[in-house]
Amino acid sequence: MIVDCAIYRDGHRREGPEDLSAALGEARASGGFVWIGLHQPSEREFDLVTQEFGLHPLAVEDALKAHQRPKLEVYDDSLFLVLKPVVYEPRSDVVSTGEVMIFIGEAFVVTVRHGEGSPLKAVRQRLEREPELLGKGPTSVLYAVSDATVDHYLEVATELQTDLEELEAEVFSPDGGGSRRTASRIYGFKRQVLEFRRATGPLAMPLARLSGTGVFGGPVPFVDDRARPFFRDVNDHLTRVNESVESLDRLVSDILSAHLAQMSVRQNDDMRKISAWAAMAAVPTMIAGIYGMNFDHMPELHWVWSYPAVIALMAALEVLLYRLFKSRGWL
Repeated sequence: MIVDCAIYRDGHRREGPEDLSAALGEARASGGFVWIGLHQPSEREFDLVTQEFGLHPLAVEDALKAHQRPKLEVYDDSLFLVLKPVVYEPRSDVVSTGEVMIFIGEAFVVTVRHGEGSPLKAVRQRLEREPELLGKGPTSVLYAVSDATVDHYLEVATELQTDLEELEAEVFSPDGGGSRRTASRIYGFKRQVLEFRRATGPLAMPLARLSGTGVFGGPVPFVDDRARPFFRDVNDHLTRVNESVESLDRLVSDILSAHLAQMSVRQNDDMRKISAWAAMAAVPTMIAGIYGMNFDHMPELHWVWSYPAVIALMAALEVLLYRLFKSRGWL
């Protein structure tokens, strides 16, 4: 469904006619552009937009089906950019991603939103308060949406770092590190970092292209070359985010390895304790077993002090074994 439609001339908003063809014609005649925002449109709803603005069928298919990687596609009549905004819920430790598709063409911007976490409403409001920036045309919308999305990546990366520090403290605490819940939390956190990486990693190449760096550093159609320094700034922020994601992934893997090592050490300690107690139990069992045999020629059986002597011997051996195991840290 269409959530907003307006014509912008010299950075100021003007309500456009309901007919999209008339709105586009008015925008071109006035030297401005028309910005249409849609939320999870159906194929039938999007057909009108496709026909009026001449959008490429492949890009339209991606915009309707969603579930796309961040990418930048250049067609004859438009530019198509896919972004994946991220939302992180600290209480449930869940990273969820939405999708924002942006079509840029001559005198028009079409934005399509899927899922949650979209910055489009806030970006439109901010741009309308900054007519000087909005007056730069459709490129300003492309930059503002990209910048808002990447800036939120930085916030999510900071929140993930804070939660990772809490998880690390739990793993290395005297009591919490050995619980099964800790292992499940580590695996769950690693999955969320992977989901975050799927949103930030593929975006590096599109932003490098928009900023004029890297192998594909040539001019990009429908994007003002004067905006390249601004896209370079966004790309720098994205580089910081990707470095943070790589660091988070390595730290989670290290914490998982440390947790598994702790579990192994604790199991070894338990086995040593069990072995020590079994050895201590075997000594009196052996002695009692020997003297429980029904032999006639066992001189000790007829001694007056045989019973207390055997008991004393058992006790002495038990004390000796206990002190030996204790000194070696087995008990």
